[in-house]
Amino acid sequence: MPLFLVLGIVNIALIVHAVKTGRFNPWFWIILMVPVFGAAAYVIVELVPEVFGSAGGQRARRRVADTVDPNRNYRQWRDQLEALDSIANRARLAEECLKLGKYQEAREHYDVILVRPTGREPIYYLGRARAEFGLGQPQEAVATLDELRRRWPDYRSPEGHLLYARALEAAGRLDEAIGDYAAVSEYYPGAEARVRFALLLQKVGRDAEAQIILRDLLAQMRRAPKYVRKMQAEWIDLAEQAARAK
Repeated sequence: MPLFLVLGIVNIALIVHAVKTGRFNPWFWIILMVPVFGAAAYVIVELVPEVFGSAGGQRARRRVADTVDPNRNYRQWRDQLEALDSIANRARLAEECLKLGKYQEAREHYDVILVRPTGREPIYYLGRARAEFGLGQPQEAVATLDELRRRWPDYRSPEGHLLYARALEAAGRLDEAIGDYAAVSEYYPGAEARVRFALLLQKVGRDAEAQIILRDLLAQMRRAPKYVRKMQAEWIDLAEQAARAK
């Protein structure tokens, strides 16, 4: 039997399976428009995890699915929001917008949430600040985070604190940024806060202090387990580059 005929039969069988199992969109189009690779992606993403059913298989499925169709979750949450305009559904969609770089849409969703009686929560102020920073509006992000601090002075978020330091830096308020980088570096998990702190110190000419931070960080990373070094590889590389640039 000719190869093209075999591939055609396989494609038809996979399309029928996708339709019967509720996976028509986007798989029908992927299988149809991307010969061989579309069918292979469907098998890897949908059929293999379905057969083996392991947690690792499910995670692999989600990773491949996100690569093949990065807007999959966005469409899902958008459809759910259209069906029911709740804070939870809008917040899920806003978070997905942040992941996809749809910062303007994310900002709009958080604005809607924050004017609702039950929507004034610190996590939503933080989300709006993330959107504002992504839009290149660091002063607005600082103002939003200042409002968060005013309303909830005991609220603690390493990610939020690091964002605040980055927004201060981007807004040109370097002395304030240095203070906040120093504070967040004391408890932020991972290497990012310390690397950003050292880079800002180098920027303002405080190279000796930056080198101390970088040397301590790199020494700690050399002693860390392999999986930690892998997770922090990007920041280790930046720290090594900065250490060599003294």
